[in-house]
Amino acid sequence: MALPQEKNCTIEDILALPENVRAELIDGQIYYQAAPSDSHQAILGDLYLKIGNYINSKGGKCKVRFAPYAVFLSENNKNYLEPDLMVVCDGSKLAEEGCKGAPDLIIEIVSPSTRNMDYGKKLFLYCTAGVREYWIVDKSKNMIMVYEFEKDLYENYTFSDTVKVGIFDDLEINFSELNI
Repeated sequence: MALPQEKNCTIEDILALPENVRAELIDGQIYYQAAPSDSHQAILGDLYLKIGNYINSKGGKCKVRFAPYAVFLSENNKNYLEPDLMVVCDGSKLAEEGCKGAPDLIIEIVSPSTRNMDYGKKLFLYCTAGVREYWIVDKSKNMIMVYEFEKDLYENYTFSDTVKVGIFDDLEINFSELNI
């Protein structure tokens, strides 16, 4: 489980960490993260390719980014996240240092060290920050939880299902076809 640091920290504290240290800042607390597993990376790679290829085939304006890539959800200096995968359709939010504002879609792939954060604090943060859609992909539970915040919808899927990407009209991802 990701453990918080005791003092109240800011983005400057996160940026001062050594480059090889993976961490996020949520409500002023630093949460250190372990390196992702092979299955985590396989899921991430496949989702990145499927979504990126879809956007490219449609000539879309949206951009796909994957961790480590910073998201600054607000200007309060207390939150710095690195979602596993995100889609940003407003190009003005993208900068060299990361995404400034809420991405349209965020996908978190659950790891043992991030489980509580993905299901709890991040779910709340993403919902309240204006993220349109949030997926929690949990291989160990054979589950994909999809939240479409704008529509107040929640759906639960398995790795045998095809999941519609809500921010696009015609993109579906068949999880049984992922190379994991």
